[in-house]
Amino acid sequence: MMNLIGTSIPQLPLANWVDSLVDWLTQFTGFFNVIINFVAGINGGFQWFFDLLPQWLFIVLVMAWTWYLSRKAPRYWLLVLELLGLGLIWNLDYWQDMTRTLSLVLTSSVIALVIGIPLGILMAKSNVAQTIIQPILDFMQTMPAFVYLIPAVAFFGIGTVPGVISSLIFAMPPVVRMTNLGIRQVPTDLIEAADSYGSTSWQKLFKVQLPLARKTIMSGVNQTLMLALSMVVTASMIGAMGLGTDVYFAVGRNEAGAGFTAGLAVVIIAIILDRITQLVNKPEH
Repeated sequence: MMNLIGTSIPQLPLANWVDSLVDWLTQFTGFFNVIINFVAGINGGFQWFFDLLPQWLFIVLVMAWTWYLSRKAPRYWLLVLELLGLGLIWNLDYWQDMTRTLSLVLTSSVIALVIGIPLGILMAKSNVAQTIIQPILDFMQTMPAFVYLIPAVAFFGIGTVPGVISSLIFAMPPVVRMTNLGIRQVPTDLIEAADSYGSTSWQKLFKVQLPLARKTIMSGVNQTLMLALSMVVTASMIGAMGLGTDVYFAVGRNEAGAGFTAGLAVVIIAIILDRITQLVNKPEH
C-alpha cells in the first residue's frame, strides 16, 4: 500500500523551482552590483583602518578599551589574555589574516544590526509582523550554513562579499529575536506611565522601551558577533580571505599543526569579542 501511494503521487520539482528562481534573479546584475560595492566599501573601510594601525598600537587600543569598560572592576585576566593572545597571533604571522577575519565579522555584524534591530522593533510593535517574520527567522537559523554559499556565489561571485552576505543571513536572527523579546518584556505599568505623561510612540520607544531592553538587545548583539565569526571557516570556501582560509587549506592538506594554530587564532578573537561585548552590556557602564 505504501509503495502504491508513493508511486501514485508525483514528486514536486522543488529543486527545479529554486534553480529557476535563482536563474531569474541573476538577471538583475545592476542591483547586485550596488550591493557588492556597498558591502565591499564597508569591509574595505574596516580593513583600511586595521592596516593603518601598527600591531603594537592595535593591541594597546584593545587593552585600553577593555580597561575603560571594566574600570570599576578591572578584569586583569582579560587584559593579560588580550596581550598574550594577540601577541601570539602576531608571532605566528597570522596578523593580516586576523584583521581580514575581523573586518568580515564586523561588516556582517554591523549590517545585521542595522537591519535586525528595526525588524525586532517592528515585531514587538505588531503581532502580524511577528507572525510573518518568526518562521523566516526559524528558516534562517535552521538551514545548514553551507546552503547559503550557493546563492551567494550565484548572485555575488567569489570573494569577500558573498562571505559577508552568507554570514549576515546566518548571524542576524538572534538580534532580531532578542530585540523583540526585550521590548515585549518592558513592564506594562511603565508604558502606562509614559502614556499618562503624553509620550508619543517614538518617545516611548527611545526613552523607555529601548533603554530598558538594552541588556537583552546586547545579548542578541553578542550572539550575532559569535555566529558571524563561526561562519569564517565556511565562508573561506567561497574566497573570503582570513583565518578561515588557513584552516580550510590545512584541512585539505591534512596539516594538523597549521589547522590547530589557525583555529587557535579564531578562538582568541572569539573570546576577546565575547568578553568585550559582555562588558559593554554591564549595567554599571
